[in-house]
Amino acid sequence: MGPRCRYPIAKGMRDEGFVEWVSEIDVVAAPLPSPPCTRKLPRDLMPRTLEGQITMEKTPSYFVTKEAPARISSMAKGTKLIVVVRDPVTRAISDYTQTLSKKPDIPTFESLTFKNRTTGLIDTSWSAIQIGIYAKHLENWLLYFPIGQILFVSGERLISDPAGELGRVQDFLGLKRIITDKHFYFNKTKGFPCLKKAEGSSKPHCLGKTKGRTHPDIDQEVVQRLRDFYRPFNMKFYQMTGQDFGWD
Repeated sequence: MGPRCRYPIAKGMRDEGFVEWVSEIDVVAAPLPSPPCTRKLPRDLMPRTLEGQITMEKTPSYFVTKEAPARISSMAKGTKLIVVVRDPVTRAISDYTQTLSKKPDIPTFESLTFKNRTTGLIDTSWSAIQIGIYAKHLENWLLYFPIGQILFVSGERLISDPAGELGRVQDFLGLKRIITDKHFYFNKTKGFPCLKKAEGSSKPHCLGKTKGRTHPDIDQEVVQRLRDFYRPFNMKFYQMTGQDFGWD
Protein backbone atom coordinates (compact mmCIF):
# COMPACT_ATOMS: atom_id res chain seq x y z
CA MET A 1 0.00 0.00 0.00
CA GLY A 2 1.50 3.34 -1.03
CA PRO A 3 1.90 6.24 1.41
CA ARG A 4 -1.02 8.17 -0.13
CA CYS A 5 -3.37 5.20 0.03
CA ARG A 6 -4.04 5.06 3.77
CA TYR A 7 -7.49 3.56 3.64
CA PRO A 8 -8.83 0.34 5.19
CA ILE A 9 -8.96 -2.85 3.17
CA ALA A 10 -11.83 -5.28 3.64
CA LYS A 11 -10.36 -8.65 4.58
CA GLY A 12 -13.39 -10.90 4.79
CA MET A 13 -17.13 -11.13 5.13
CA ARG A 14 -17.58 -11.89 8.83
CA ASP A 15 -15.60 -10.97 11.94
CA GLU A 16 -12.21 -11.05 10.25
CA GLY A 17 -11.51 -7.36 10.60
CA PHE A 18 -12.58 -4.62 8.23
CA VAL A 19 -9.62 -2.34 8.80
CA GLU A 20 -6.42 -4.03 7.70
CA TRP A 21 -4.23 -2.58 10.44
CA VAL A 22 -6.85 -2.66 13.21
CA SER A 23 -7.21 -6.01 14.81
CA GLU A 24 -15.64 -3.76 20.82
CA ILE A 25 -17.05 -1.43 18.30
CA ASP A 26 -19.38 -4.31 17.53
CA VAL A 27 -20.92 -2.58 14.54
CA VAL A 28 -19.92 0.24 12.23
CA ALA A 29 -22.66 1.46 9.90
CA ALA A 30 -22.07 4.15 7.30
CA PRO A 31 -21.80 4.98 3.64
CA LEU A 32 -18.16 4.74 2.60
CA PRO A 33 -16.20 7.26 0.52
CA SER A 34 -14.29 6.58 -2.68
CA PRO A 35 -10.95 8.44 -2.38
CA PRO A 36 -8.40 8.24 -5.21
CA CYS A 37 -6.50 5.02 -4.73
CA THR A 38 -5.43 2.21 -7.00
CA ARG A 39 -6.17 -0.52 -4.45
CA LYS A 40 -9.69 -1.86 -4.02
CA LEU A 41 -11.47 0.14 -1.36
CA PRO A 42 -14.08 -0.85 1.26
CA ARG A 43 -16.96 0.43 -0.89
CA ASP A 44 -15.85 -1.91 -3.68
CA LEU A 45 -15.61 -4.92 -1.40
CA MET A 46 -18.74 -4.44 0.70
CA PRO A 47 -22.07 -5.94 -0.43
CA ARG A 48 -24.01 -3.84 -2.92
CA THR A 49 -26.48 -1.59 -1.12
CA LEU A 50 -29.76 -0.39 -2.59
CA GLU A 51 -31.17 3.04 -1.88
CA GLY A 52 -32.87 2.87 1.49
CA GLN A 53 -30.51 0.15 2.77
CA ILE A 54 -27.64 0.55 5.22
CA THR A 55 -24.45 -1.48 5.00
CA MET A 56 -23.06 -2.52 8.38
CA GLU A 57 -19.69 -3.94 9.39
CA LYS A 58 -18.46 -5.15 12.75
CA THR A 59 -15.15 -5.90 14.37
CA PRO A 60 -15.13 -6.15 18.19
CA SER A 61 -11.62 -4.80 18.72
CA TYR A 62 -12.19 -1.43 17.03
CA PHE A 63 -13.48 0.10 20.28
CA VAL A 64 -10.26 -0.63 22.17
CA THR A 65 -7.80 0.09 19.35
CA LYS A 66 -6.20 3.50 19.83
CA GLU A 67 -5.80 4.29 16.13
CA ALA A 68 -9.29 3.21 15.03
CA PRO A 69 -11.28 6.42 15.73
CA ALA A 70 -8.97 8.68 13.72
CA ARG A 71 -8.84 6.25 10.80
CA ILE A 72 -12.59 5.70 10.65
CA SER A 73 -13.21 9.45 11.03
CA SER A 74 -10.85 10.26 8.17
CA MET A 75 -12.62 7.69 6.01
CA ALA A 76 -16.24 8.56 6.85
CA LYS A 77 -16.81 11.20 9.51
CA GLY A 78 -20.57 10.71 9.32
CA THR A 79 -20.32 7.06 10.36
CA LYS A 80 -22.85 5.99 12.97
CA LEU A 81 -21.27 3.80 15.62
CA ILE A 82 -22.99 1.12 17.67
CA VAL A 83 -21.18 -0.26 20.71
CA VAL A 84 -22.45 -3.31 22.58
CA VAL A 85 -21.18 -3.37 26.16
CA ARG A 86 -21.72 -5.68 29.11
CA ASP A 87 -20.73 -5.89 32.77
CA PRO A 88 -16.91 -5.66 32.57
CA VAL A 89 -16.43 -8.33 35.24
CA THR A 90 -18.64 -10.80 33.39
CA ARG A 91 -16.96 -9.75 30.14
CA ALA A 92 -13.49 -10.48 31.58
CA ILE A 93 -14.56 -13.94 32.76
CA SER A 94 -16.14 -14.65 29.37
CA ASP A 95 -12.95 -13.50 27.64
CA TYR A 96 -10.93 -15.86 29.83
CA THR A 97 -13.37 -18.72 29.16
CA GLN A 98 -12.94 -18.22 25.41
CA THR A 99 -9.14 -18.29 25.72
CA LEU A 100 -9.27 -21.30 28.04
CA SER A 101 -11.24 -23.27 25.44
CA LYS A 102 -8.34 -22.83 23.02
CA LYS A 103 -5.45 -22.92 25.50
CA PRO A 104 -6.40 -25.20 28.41
CA ASP A 105 -2.96 -24.85 30.02
CA ILE A 106 -3.14 -21.10 30.67
CA PRO A 107 -2.85 -19.86 34.29
CA THR A 108 -5.98 -19.45 36.40
CA PHE A 109 -8.18 -16.41 36.06
CA GLU A 110 -7.31 -15.43 39.62
CA SER A 111 -3.56 -15.46 38.99
CA LEU A 112 -3.89 -13.42 35.78
CA THR A 113 -6.11 -10.81 37.43
CA PHE A 114 -3.53 -9.50 39.90
CA LYS A 115 -0.06 -8.08 39.68
CA ASN A 116 0.09 -8.75 43.40
CA ARG A 117 -2.82 -10.61 44.97
CA THR A 118 -1.67 -9.84 48.51
CA THR A 119 -1.99 -6.10 47.92
CA GLY A 120 -4.94 -6.53 45.57
CA LEU A 121 -3.22 -4.67 42.73
CA ILE A 122 -5.13 -5.42 39.52
CA ASP A 123 -3.10 -6.16 36.39
CA THR A 124 -4.56 -3.67 33.92
CA SER A 125 -2.07 -4.78 31.27
CA TRP A 126 -4.04 -8.04 30.88
CA SER A 127 -6.34 -7.43 27.92
CA ALA A 128 -9.29 -9.20 29.55
CA ILE A 129 -9.20 -6.54 32.28
CA GLN A 130 -8.12 -3.58 30.18
CA ILE A 131 -10.91 -3.91 27.61
CA GLY A 132 -13.56 -3.40 30.32
CA ILE A 133 -12.33 0.10 31.22
CA TYR A 134 -14.91 1.49 28.82
CA ALA A 135 -14.63 5.13 29.91
CA LYS A 136 -10.97 5.22 28.92
CA HIS A 137 -11.68 3.86 25.44
CA LEU A 138 -14.67 6.15 24.95
CA GLU A 139 -12.56 9.23 25.70
CA ASN A 140 -10.48 8.37 22.64
CA TRP A 141 -13.56 8.04 20.40
CA LEU A 142 -15.00 11.35 21.60
CA LEU A 143 -11.96 13.13 20.20
CA TYR A 144 -13.29 12.28 16.73
CA PHE A 145 -17.03 11.59 17.04
CA PRO A 146 -19.78 13.42 18.98
CA ILE A 147 -21.54 11.37 21.63
CA GLY A 148 -24.81 11.64 19.69
CA GLN A 149 -23.25 9.69 16.84
CA ILE A 150 -22.61 6.67 19.08
CA LEU A 151 -25.28 4.29 20.37
CA PHE A 152 -24.46 2.15 23.40
CA VAL A 153 -26.39 -1.11 23.55
CA SER A 154 -26.67 -3.15 26.75
CA GLY A 155 -25.44 -6.71 26.29
CA GLU A 156 -27.58 -7.75 29.25
CA ARG A 157 -30.74 -6.25 27.77
CA LEU A 158 -29.99 -7.83 24.40
CA ILE A 159 -30.60 -11.12 26.23
CA SER A 160 -33.52 -10.07 28.45
CA ASP A 161 -35.25 -7.80 25.92
CA PRO A 162 -33.74 -8.21 22.44
CA ALA A 163 -36.63 -6.51 20.65
CA GLY A 164 -36.41 -3.49 22.95
CA GLU A 165 -32.69 -2.98 22.40
CA LEU A 166 -32.99 -3.57 18.66
CA GLY A 167 -35.81 -1.05 18.65
CA ARG A 168 -33.31 1.51 19.93
CA VAL A 169 -30.88 0.46 17.19
CA GLN A 170 -33.53 0.89 14.50
CA ASP A 171 -34.45 4.33 15.85
CA PHE A 172 -30.79 5.36 15.95
CA LEU A 173 -30.31 4.36 12.32
CA GLY A 174 -33.50 6.12 11.24
CA LEU A 175 -35.22 2.88 10.30
CA LYS A 176 -38.83 1.84 10.69
CA ARG A 177 -39.27 -0.54 13.62
CA ILE A 178 -39.60 -3.83 11.77
CA ILE A 179 -37.95 -6.14 14.32
CA THR A 180 -40.27 -6.78 17.28
CA ASP A 181 -40.94 -9.36 20.00
CA LYS A 182 -42.63 -11.65 17.49
CA HIS A 183 -39.26 -12.33 15.84
CA PHE A 184 -37.69 -13.96 18.93
CA TYR A 185 -38.07 -16.94 21.21
CA PHE A 186 -35.98 -17.90 24.24
CA ASN A 187 -33.82 -21.00 23.88
CA LYS A 188 -33.55 -22.57 27.34
CA THR A 189 -30.62 -24.78 26.32
CA LYS A 190 -28.50 -21.87 25.09
CA GLY A 191 -29.79 -19.39 27.62
CA PHE A 192 -30.16 -16.82 24.85
CA PRO A 193 -32.97 -15.51 22.65
CA CYS A 194 -32.97 -16.84 19.10
CA LEU A 195 -34.51 -15.63 15.86
CA LYS A 196 -37.63 -17.57 14.99
CA LYS A 197 -36.70 -17.43 11.33
CA ALA A 198 -33.37 -16.32 9.92
CA GLU A 199 -33.31 -14.24 6.74
CA GLY A 200 -33.40 -16.47 3.68
CA SER A 201 -34.19 -19.55 5.76
CA SER A 202 -37.24 -21.29 7.15
CA LYS A 203 -35.31 -22.44 10.23
CA PRO A 204 -34.69 -20.64 13.54
CA HIS A 205 -31.26 -19.12 14.08
CA CYS A 206 -29.38 -19.13 17.38
CA LEU A 207 -25.97 -17.85 18.39
CA GLY A 208 -23.07 -20.19 17.66
CA LYS A 209 -21.58 -22.80 19.96
CA THR A 210 -19.02 -20.32 21.32
CA LYS A 211 -21.87 -18.38 22.95
CA GLY A 212 -23.43 -19.50 26.20
CA ARG A 213 -20.43 -21.49 27.43
CA THR A 214 -20.41 -22.37 31.12
CA HIS A 215 -17.93 -20.10 32.88
CA PRO A 216 -15.39 -21.57 35.31
CA ASP A 217 -15.96 -21.03 39.02
CA ILE A 218 -14.09 -17.89 40.06
CA ASP A 219 -13.11 -17.05 43.64
CA GLN A 220 -15.83 -14.64 44.81
CA GLU A 221 -13.28 -12.51 46.62
CA VAL A 222 -11.58 -11.93 43.27
CA VAL A 223 -14.92 -11.11 41.65
CA GLN A 224 -15.64 -8.55 44.38
CA ARG A 225 -12.21 -6.95 44.02
CA LEU A 226 -12.82 -6.60 40.32
CA ARG A 227 -16.20 -5.01 40.97
CA ASP A 228 -14.54 -2.53 43.32
CA PHE A 229 -11.86 -1.83 40.71
CA TYR A 230 -14.32 -1.21 37.87
CA ARG A 231 -16.86 0.81 39.90
CA PRO A 232 -15.34 4.30 39.40
CA PHE A 233 -14.75 3.61 35.70
CA ASN A 234 -18.34 2.40 35.34
CA MET A 235 -19.68 5.52 37.07
CA LYS A 236 -17.69 7.71 34.69
CA PHE A 237 -18.93 5.69 31.71
CA TYR A 238 -22.54 6.15 32.87
CA GLN A 239 -21.99 9.91 33.06
CA MET A 240 -20.36 10.06 29.64
CA THR A 241 -23.10 8.06 27.91
CA GLY A 242 -26.08 9.26 29.94
CA GLN A 243 -27.00 5.62 30.62
CA ASP A 244 -26.92 3.61 33.84
CA PHE A 245 -26.17 0.01 32.85
CA GLY A 246 -26.63 -1.28 36.41
CA TRP A 247 -23.31 -3.10 36.75
CA ASP A 248 -22.42 -3.84 40.35
